[in-house]
Amino acid sequence: MGLLSLIRRLLGQDQPSRPPPLPRPDSTPRHNVVPQTRKTPPPPIQRTLAQLDSNVFAGISGSETKQQAKAMGRPLWSNLFAFGRQSVIPPVTDARTLMIDRAMVGEGLITPEELTAIHEIGQKMDELRPGYDWAQHQGTAAVMADKAAKAELKRQKKAEAAKRKEERVAGIAHRKATDIIFLGRGVSGGLADRRSHVEKLQEAKLPVISTPAELATALELPVKRLRWLAFHAEVAVVTHYIRFQIPKKSGGVREISTPHTDLARAQRWILQNILERVPVSGVAHGFVRERGTLTNARSHTGKDVVLNADLKDFFPSITFPRVRGIFQQLGYSPAVATVLALLCTECPRRTVVYDGQTFHVATGLRALPQGACTSPALSNLCARKLDLRFAALAAKHDWTYTRYADDLTFSARGEAAKSTALILSRLHNIVKDEHFEVNEAKTRIQRRNAQQSVTGVVVNDHCNVDRKTRRRLRAILHQAKQTGIPAQNRIGHDNFAGWVSGMLGYVKMINPQQGEKLFKAWDLLGGQK
Repeated sequence: MGLLSLIRRLLGQDQPSRPPPLPRPDSTPRHNVVPQTRKTPPPPIQRTLAQLDSNVFAGISGSETKQQAKAMGRPLWSNLFAFGRQSVIPPVTDARTLMIDRAMVGEGLITPEELTAIHEIGQKMDELRPGYDWAQHQGTAAVMADKAAKAELKRQKKAEAAKRKEERVAGIAHRKATDIIFLGRGVSGGLADRRSHVEKLQEAKLPVISTPAELATALELPVKRLRWLAFHAEVAVVTHYIRFQIPKKSGGVREISTPHTDLARAQRWILQNILERVPVSGVAHGFVRERGTLTNARSHTGKDVVLNADLKDFFPSITFPRVRGIFQQLGYSPAVATVLALLCTECPRRTVVYDGQTFHVATGLRALPQGACTSPALSNLCARKLDLRFAALAAKHDWTYTRYADDLTFSARGEAAKSTALILSRLHNIVKDEHFEVNEAKTRIQRRNAQQSVTGVVVNDHCNVDRKTRRRLRAILHQAKQTGIPAQNRIGHDNFAGWVSGMLGYVKMINPQQGEKLFKAWDLLGGQK
């Protein structure tokens, strides 16, 4: 009986000398632990295998089966709990177990001694089972505790993540209200750097500003409004400019972009508090106080040769990166310089309608718009290096150089005039090197044997208005004696009298003597104006 020997070794009974003693009739072996929800089993039948005899193993009749079921108070095979579990040896106190045992002994499948040993092992297992159940209970409790701990940890992590999200949302809202960290794709790279050159700004007597929030305070704008004014978008639903076109004297049209109220106010502050405090080069006469076309022309009177050149697309060629660089050179941090440059530049745009909605689509790079008050001053600052190089070139070859906006003028007399080709060649090289472009159609070389003009002023011997303009004004004043000024409005001007008065003032500024004569004729018209 190798199986029984193995079971005995497992129970610590290596060398059994005789069959184990049968349990006392009054002893009750412990059964498998049944959950509390199960019905209480009927009183066990007090019978042991030692009491079995040949009559016990007799066949079972139907009436006996009924008697057993009646005694149990339920059908004999209604609960197979113990018989379906491989880990439990059915107890001898169970009527069904007894019937099976009888059948097995009766058929010669097993001896009573073997059955006794098997049920004794079952009794030992029942005695040990509470410890096993306790361990199983403890294991189950540990698993449940671990699951509960994991669930609690998960809940804590979710709560922490939700708190971090709330803090992040609150932080973003706070930054949006107090700071600017993004102003569009391709233009926001310097917004994180808030380091201004304070000493340089103080030396130039410029406002010391290092952050976008400080700039918003200086402009008297909420940070949210400043962000909206400076934000760059390739496709915008709203534009900050009113655009219209005016005809050019040379043909074609010029687009003028006029900023709306808030942006115009911000640009005026930038002009008055920053740009106008920065000195420009002495050769620049455009957009500079106490300088103009007349001061620009006076430098070139009585010269043997006058060289005129024009910069093509002057304002559009001064793009956003160049404007930002100007503000950084003044000492402002990259963050402030970025915002200032965005306020002073704009993309050329085309209006399109898609799905019933109007969009303003960028058709080029951000650059100085013609119509913003800051554009002229910024163009002078951007051309400072150009002016310095041309002034040095002119001084080296005994020439004179001046610039009025995009009009470049060189002049010379005597031997120096022979180096015109050299000056023209160097002009092209320097212009290209400074990222501008020469308008070849407007490049002129004027000699003394023909009319020499600089920014509309004749400079052959002294500053004067061209003959054609003077004759036209004289003709208007002469004919107006008979017909009145309105009848001479052949150009369809809305305020023709004002235009004539303005032209007479211009002539007087250029040539005071001629202007006085024309104003006397104008005053004689009296009520005919």
